[in-house]
Amino acid sequence: MVTNKELAELIFPEIKETIEDLEKKYPERNLKEGAEVTRFAPSPTGFLHTGSLFTSLICHKVARDSGGVFYVRLEDTDTKREIQGSGEQLLEQLKLFNIVPDEGYLGNSQKGNYGPYIQSQRADIYKVVIKYLLENGLAYPDFASQEELDEIRKKQEEQKLTPGYYGEFAKYRFLTNDERKERILNGEPYVIRFKSSGNHLNKVPVSDLVHGDFEIAENDLDIVILKSDGLPTYHFAHVCDDHFMRTTTVIRGEEWIASLPIHVQLFATLGWKAPKYAHLPVIMKIGENGNKRKLSKRHDKEAAVSFFLEDGYPSEALIMYLMTIANSNFEEWIFEHKFTGMEEFKFSFSKMSLEGALFDMGKLSFFSKEILGRMNKHEILERTKKYAKEFNPELYSLVERDENYFMEIMNIEREKENPRKDYEKLGNLKEIIGFFYNDIYEELSSNIVFNEKFSNQDIKDVLAQVRDNLSLEQDEQNWFNNMKEIASFLGFATDRKALKANPEAFKGSVSDVAEIIRIALTTRKNSPNLYYVMQLLKKSECDRRFNSVISKL
Repeated sequence: MVTNKELAELIFPEIKETIEDLEKKYPERNLKEGAEVTRFAPSPTGFLHTGSLFTSLICHKVARDSGGVFYVRLEDTDTKREIQGSGEQLLEQLKLFNIVPDEGYLGNSQKGNYGPYIQSQRADIYKVVIKYLLENGLAYPDFASQEELDEIRKKQEEQKLTPGYYGEFAKYRFLTNDERKERILNGEPYVIRFKSSGNHLNKVPVSDLVHGDFEIAENDLDIVILKSDGLPTYHFAHVCDDHFMRTTTVIRGEEWIASLPIHVQLFATLGWKAPKYAHLPVIMKIGENGNKRKLSKRHDKEAAVSFFLEDGYPSEALIMYLMTIANSNFEEWIFEHKFTGMEEFKFSFSKMSLEGALFDMGKLSFFSKEILGRMNKHEILERTKKYAKEFNPELYSLVERDENYFMEIMNIEREKENPRKDYEKLGNLKEIIGFFYNDIYEELSSNIVFNEKFSNQDIKDVLAQVRDNLSLEQDEQNWFNNMKEIASFLGFATDRKALKANPEAFKGSVSDVAEIIRIALTTRKNSPNLYYVMQLLKKSECDRRFNSVISKL
């Protein structure tokens, strides 16, 4: 009669190491008390998801706050979905958000004493543990074909039973070792399954750093732990990795709560202490039907971190916004600290909402305006050049024409205690400041539209009077008073109360005059401070534009 040990040796004759050997090779980390070891464990299957950035942000923050270790592990066992180069790209994008691992997979290299940090390179580690499970009757080779599995699923659906490979449906669980050996020697394909001792009718207590203590159905599925290609499944691999890499806290999306019974059971079966778990609320969006739904890789541009990078949102703004989702007290804190020193903020799982937060582009834009508005002209130049060189060649070309001129444009009302915040992202910067450049202005000016309540003659009169009588050789307050005199001369009210009391007596207000000037010079109703726009364009160019507009009316 074939023993469990003999069966294990038949399947893994090359494996000589034991779990005890692995425990010595990967000992407990020598860290101070309370230090957390966290990990970000992406799969190389595509772009960095906004939800993944959210998770990695918190993993990084928890490790930093506690004086612990944050590492990256590449979970590449799903070879069918792997996209070449996406692992390196994920690391490059994380670095842009100042999320840099202390150890682990670093893209084109690995660093640390607990590797390899790429799952496909850890095959022998998994086989050591699986051999142990086989030797102790806690796992078995399963020979079920896809047709047999489909038949099992069909029966369960007909009987309205919980789907899966368990109990009476786990047909190859009940083979003798002699039968298993014979099938293996005959070359039949097989996988290795964990032999669960659970019952889904039982409840097991679990603890979560976000959701607290609760009960969940015990696992009774005989899950696959080693696929026929020799690679482990996610469920099994991550348990081995988190144990031997000495992870103290597993931080992941709440969609993994359903798998928690499997993971807890695997840790218990192996006699290992399970890490703490924190299941984060997912980031949501309002769908077309008006209901909340998870951000979708397929349907939502906001789901890809690359969208924000390509559109020119500062990475700091996205991180700050995500931290407002992570902790309810962060927004007030960052206001008090004038949008700096975010690393000093103390993250807490207790301040995390249990409900999925709706992604709010408006709030992201607010943070983006704050970040861009607080940069000096040299910083905004360098940031713009770096962004535009990679993502926006037209903007890059514009900046390169005259860097000093670009800095002066961006510096309008920037060097003051409460700087203007005209820009929410760099992606539309060319559209906002293009009018400062004569060739772009000429293209835009063919589509100038004024307020239809004013006649062409009214507009001509305003532009001619401003051209001839509004001096730029004065400070802003005197310039504005000068413009009010012109407005009054042309029949526009310079006082709101007077206009409100007798609207029929005036053509409009001084603000209407300012709008006419603004549209003529910039082709748009909104622009940076008009006084500084005119100062930067200079008198000769302002007059040329006024004359051009007058000639077309």
